[in-house]
Amino acid sequence: MSKIYLLNNLPFKGVENLEVFKIEIIPSDINLDEYDALIFTSKNAITSLDNFNKEWKNIDSYAIAPKTASIIKEYGGTVKFIGRSSHGNEFAQELTPLLKNKKCLYIRAKKVVSKLCDILNDNNICIDELVTYQTVCNIDSINTKIEDNSTIVFTSPSSVNCFFKKYKWNDTLRAVVIGKTTAKYLPENINSEISPTTSIEECIKLALKTTI
Repeated sequence: MSKIYLLNNLPFKGVENLEVFKIEIIPSDINLDEYDALIFTSKNAITSLDNFNKEWKNIDSYAIAPKTASIIKEYGGTVKFIGRSSHGNEFAQELTPLLKNKKCLYIRAKKVVSKLCDILNDNNICIDELVTYQTVCNIDSINTKIEDNSTIVFTSPSSVNCFFKKYKWNDTLRAVVIGKTTAKYLPENINSEISPTTSIEECIKLALKTTI
């Protein structure tokens, strides 16, 4: 029997979670008062920052996608802008005309793959970076056997990296990925289907749409 495996801990009906990585918060005592804008490209950036600093809610937030914006609102933050492209480099281009004459802070993971800050710097946007979390592989605690003819939903480059430290691919499996950047991290011999938006909900819809 085929299954859908989601490589994080978000629950969805008909989907089995396979938590191949976990989030570790990196605290900071940064003073946010000097910033006019906060940039968020992931849920984990929001939740990790809120863990040690509540003042961020008083600053305008710029979210890469509607889901990120909804989490900002859930935490009581102020959403100033929601990106349309849902991809890091394109998001930076969208932000450029909006952030002129503002001092900005990009809240991010220890390791990122987009060139968001480089693009904004090249366009004379004043921007700093704050690392609030990192992803680490969680494979030692996983004993799940992947069933043939199943779909694997990759939600980030980290999920790709950690999955392949634990499992080997076979031709009966199907890959669904959250975005173009994540797809680039898959081995070259694996064909993938990319979600129309960088949303886990859309990934699941795509995974459920057809079966092998």
